[in-house]
Amino acid sequence: MMTEKDLFKLHNGSDVRGVAVDGVAGEPVTLTAEAVNRIASGFVKFLTDKLGKIPSALKVTIGNDSRISAPHIKTAACKALVAHGVTVVDCGLASTPAMFMSTVFDETAADGAIMLTASHLPFNRNGMKFFTRDGGLESANIKTILQTAATLGTVEAPLDSVKYFDLIERYSAHLRKIITDKLGTDKPFTGMKIIVDAGNGGGGFFATKILAPLGADINGSQFLEPDGHFPNHIPNPEDKIAMASIQKAVLDSKADLGLIFDTDVDRMSAVLSDGEEISRNALIAMMAAILAPDYPGSTIITDSVTSDGLHKFLEGDLKLKHHRFKRGYKNVINECIRLNKAGEISPLAIETSGHGALSENYYLDDGAYLAVKLLIAAAKYKNLATLIEKLTYPAESKEFRFKIVGVEDFKSYGQSVLEAFKSRAVAEGLQLAEPNFEGVRINFDGGWALLRMSLHDPNMPLNVESDAVGGCAKIVATIKKLIAGFDKLDTSALDK
Repeated sequence: MMTEKDLFKLHNGSDVRGVAVDGVAGEPVTLTAEAVNRIASGFVKFLTDKLGKIPSALKVTIGNDSRISAPHIKTAACKALVAHGVTVVDCGLASTPAMFMSTVFDETAADGAIMLTASHLPFNRNGMKFFTRDGGLESANIKTILQTAATLGTVEAPLDSVKYFDLIERYSAHLRKIITDKLGTDKPFTGMKIIVDAGNGGGGFFATKILAPLGADINGSQFLEPDGHFPNHIPNPEDKIAMASIQKAVLDSKADLGLIFDTDVDRMSAVLSDGEEISRNALIAMMAAILAPDYPGSTIITDSVTSDGLHKFLEGDLKLKHHRFKRGYKNVINECIRLNKAGEISPLAIETSGHGALSENYYLDDGAYLAVKLLIAAAKYKNLATLIEKLTYPAESKEFRFKIVGVEDFKSYGQSVLEAFKSRAVAEGLQLAEPNFEGVRINFDGGWALLRMSLHDPNMPLNVESDAVGGCAKIVATIKKLIAGFDKLDTSALDK
C-alpha cells in the first residue's frame, strides 16, 4: 500500500503527476492504479465538503489525452467514483479546457471533472487535473485531496453504470459558434489555408472539427492522430524541434497560418505564412493587440520573464497597462481575477509558455480559445503580422538553471540566496526593477537579469536578456560576482 509520503510525491502544483508506464529508463511507476483510485476517492470527499452534497448526488466527468496509460488509469478512477455512488460520465479523448466546460454545458452539468494528462511530459508520465464549476483547483486543494487519499483504501465497483458523452464534439460546436457569431458567416475561413500540428496529442480535433467545417483548407496539417508514444515530436509549443516542424509545414504547404498545441490543448502557439514564430512575447503581444480595441486602457497580466520590448509595446503602442507578475499559470490567472474583482479591468492573463486565460472565457487556461481569437483576427485583418509590427525583440536571451544540492528545505535556502543577491546588487549600486513580484530583477543598460526560485523544484532559474549582441556576457559577468560563494548552489552553468 502506498504511504502518505508516496502520495505527496505526486503533488505537482495545482495537479497530480507521476510515472505511469513501467520499464522506461529505469523509472519505477509512481502513479499506480492504487494511487489514482485513492486520489479519486479524495476528490469525491472534496466535492461533498465543498458542495454539501452526498456522493450519490454528485456527477463527475472524466476524460483523457492520448497517453497510452490513460485506459487503465481511467478505469482505476472510475471504479472509485462508482463505488461511492457518483454518477460518472466518460468523455473519452478530451482536452483540459473541454473538461472544465463539462461543468458548464447543460448536456453534462458536472459537479466536478477530472482530466487525465501530464501535459507535455514524456510518454511514460500521466497525471490528474481537477475542476469544479469555479474553475481548476488550487495547490492547497490538491494537498487536501492527497491528505484524504492517504487515509483511504482502494474501493471498486462494476463500471456498467458509467455513461459516455462525446465532449469534444460538443466543445467543438461551442467554439465554432463563437467564430460564426463573431464573423457573421457559416464559412468564414473559405479561401484560407490553416494547418494544425497536434503532435499526436489531443488537439487534432481543432483541424477536423473546427477549421474544416468552417471552410478552411487544412491540407498540410500534421500529427493529428492521437498516439501516446508521441513518435514525431514532443507536443509542446515551447520545444524547438516541435516549433521547427510546424514552421516547415507552414512553408511547405504555403499555409496562411499554422497552429500548434500541447498534448492537452491548454497551450498554443502560431506560425505566420512566412514562417515567423508567434510564441512567448510575440503571442502575448498579438493577443493583447487583438483585445485592445474592446478593452482600452486595460491591464494585461504576464509572468515575470517577459521582455522590456513587450512592456514598451503594451504600454507605449497599445496604451495598455502591463502587470508583470509571477511565473505559474494559476498565479497569473488568480491575479487577473483579483484585479477584476477590485474593479481594474484585466481581460488577459498569459505566460510566455503559451498558457493564456481570458476573463471573457471563465478565466480558463485554453489554447483552443486563444486560437479562436487569433483566427477571428486573421479573418478580419488578413495579415496578422501588422498587429505586432512595432514589437521589438532582444538581441540575446539566455536562461540558466542553478541546482540547489544537499539541502532538504531548498525553498528556505533559495530565499536566503535571493536576499543576499539583492543586498549585494544594492551595495554595487545596481538598479532593481520596481515593482517586482518574483525573485530579484536587475535592470542593466539595454538589458536585464532575473533570479528567482523554481515553482516546484530545487533549482533557481536565471533569465538574462540584452538589446545588444554580446550584452548577455557582460551581464553574466556581473551576476557571477553577485552569486559567488553559495556552497549549496551549483552555478557551473554560467561557465559553459
